[in-house]
Amino acid sequence: MTDNFALLDEPRRPWIDPEALKQKFLALSAQVHPDRVHNAPTVERQAADRRYSELNGAYNCLREPKERLRHLLELEQGTKPADIQNVPTETMDLFFETGRLCKEADAFLGEKARAASPILKAQLFERSHECLGKLLAMQQKINARRDELLAELKTMNPAWESTTNEPAQREPVPLPLGRLEEIYRLLGYFGRWRDQIQERSVRLSF
Repeated sequence: MTDNFALLDEPRRPWIDPEALKQKFLALSAQVHPDRVHNAPTVERQAADRRYSELNGAYNCLREPKERLRHLLELEQGTKPADIQNVPTETMDLFFETGRLCKEADAFLGEKARAASPILKAQLFERSHECLGKLLAMQQKINARRDELLAELKTMNPAWESTTNEPAQREPVPLPLGRLEEIYRLLGYFGRWRDQIQERSVRLSF
């Protein structure tokens, strides 16, 4: 299994500073960018292309918190986290409120699509902004919960800090893998709900 942390010379840990990761990626990828070796022998160009592709893949994985956690859990446990469809109790309020607002938005969008007269369309304009405002407020709630999870990940970093990436050689520090898996799933739910809200917000904007 490819270790994307090792590819980017990063220790395995739940939280990574996005800007620091970006700068490291840019520095590493610049060394093997295809433009730097376009006059090199074929074998060298192919090797540079592979390395550049690997670095891009590693960066795209580690810069996204959910994908980073999935990768970290897979490296630590030797298997991908199991998919659990039950919505966690701690997010039921967001689940039901998001579902309700999306249904309201869908009903309004259907009404808007059926409106034919200019007068009726003008009347719907104000309601459209009201509906959009509710969705954006919900999106802010979800983003706030997501930010709390990311802050928690940062506090978990010390459990992964060691002089080696090899789990067998680490000091016996208990790793909070169970909670890490819970956060991974929560980020997945939040991402889906944000996408649902975003899709309807775009349609309401036109």
